[in-house]
Amino acid sequence: HPPFPLLPPKSLWLFLIGSFAYLTVRDRLPTILTKVIDTIHRNKNKFFEEYGEEGIQAEKQAISLLSKLRNELQTDKPVLALTDGLVDTEPWNQYLHRQQRLQGDQEPVSWFKSPWLYVECYMYRRIHEALLLNPPISDFDVFNEGKTQSFFESSQAVMALCTYLEGIKKNVEELSESQLFELFSKLVQVSLWGNKCDLSISAGQENSQKASPLDSLNSLQTFILVDDTKRVWSTLISAQKLGQSGKTTADRVDIVLDNAGFELVTDLVLADFLVSSGLARQIHFHGKTIPWFVSDVTAKDFQWTIRQTMASNHKWGSKCGVQWQGYLKDGLWRYHDHPFWTQPHEFCDMAPDAPDLYATLQGADLVLFKGDLNYRKLTGDRDWEHTVSFDTALRGFGPAPLCSLRTLKANVQVGLQPGQGEKLTSQDPSWMTNGKYAVIQFHNPKSE
Repeated sequence: HPPFPLLPPKSLWLFLIGSFAYLTVRDRLPTILTKVIDTIHRNKNKFFEEYGEEGIQAEKQAISLLSKLRNELQTDKPVLALTDGLVDTEPWNQYLHRQQRLQGDQEPVSWFKSPWLYVECYMYRRIHEALLLNPPISDFDVFNEGKTQSFFESSQAVMALCTYLEGIKKNVEELSESQLFELFSKLVQVSLWGNKCDLSISAGQENSQKASPLDSLNSLQTFILVDDTKRVWSTLISAQKLGQSGKTTADRVDIVLDNAGFELVTDLVLADFLVSSGLARQIHFHGKTIPWFVSDVTAKDFQWTIRQTMASNHKWGSKCGVQWQGYLKDGLWRYHDHPFWTQPHEFCDMAPDAPDLYATLQGADLVLFKGDLNYRKLTGDRDWEHTVSFDTALRGFGPAPLCSLRTLKANVQVGLQPGQGEKLTSQDPSWMTNGKYAVIQFHNPKSE
């Protein structure tokens, strides 16, 4: 028997008027598009200085394409095929045909008669298309200002975290296994709650971490609905092998990143701890190939954040930045991106649709998936019962032992105890979408 029901529940669709999915597409996405248009317009002079009249023309045409896109969205027009000829254009257009077949041929796939995950991803891909079709401004990241602002506004919290990390590393050699576990657990939670700083949820409004995240971990404990940290830890420990240095260490941990800014720093701090404590030999980070969901990490953001930390006039901040640059230079840290992460597919499609990426993840001892969008793709963004197991909702996806670190911002959640979902609904009706609650959910394909 397959490890999942033959007929999984439907994807979260948009035609339920008043649902969170519907309101997101009706209200939040047009707001994001308006901000994108405004950002491009505000950079008009910059484009003129860099590219002269050609820059102004490109700015006008990009805005015209984005205004048309906003109108298509707001008036429930059919979803159009992409025309920019990027490496992922064909997979995107094939996905549209797949969607059309699923919906039957009565009416075209349109903005409000489609799965939520699909149209939300599609909007960001179309934003990218509007710029790609208008060189010389094709490389302009419309979300860059928000990401850098969020980083600078979180600088106190960043420095507090770097100071804490450097304090731990001084005597990491002398720590017992239980002390290492305590620190691991703490930094996993810091990385988990770092996921609250998400600019696509606030439609690009300021959403940064001001205080040190370490101070609030105890009070946040009760909001973690599922906590599989011990299972993650035992997987990491059982993957330890004797390395050339005579130390035992797990070979590799992969982190599938979510947001830039403060959240990325929490991920870098966790990765530094894993390497410096000897829990992992190598960390592979996975980011996005294009600007995505307002605040997601691209290669540029990744490099910029490390450079910015290095340049800090804070002693421990700059020390961390220099160390991180060193890890990259020595190959202990590696950054990858792949077009699959910016496609609408649920992850159970990865093995057939992106076999190279699936094979890459199979090389890890543990894969950490950060954030809400990754969770939605892990579970197919489907209307699962809350008590369905995480293993079932993955529908066969399991390249390696994996853990989702996610604060809840969309109405899909599995793996809860009987009655837990109902109790939460009566206490806090928006528990699935307000970012107050979180999960650390683990799946080990090897133990099936």
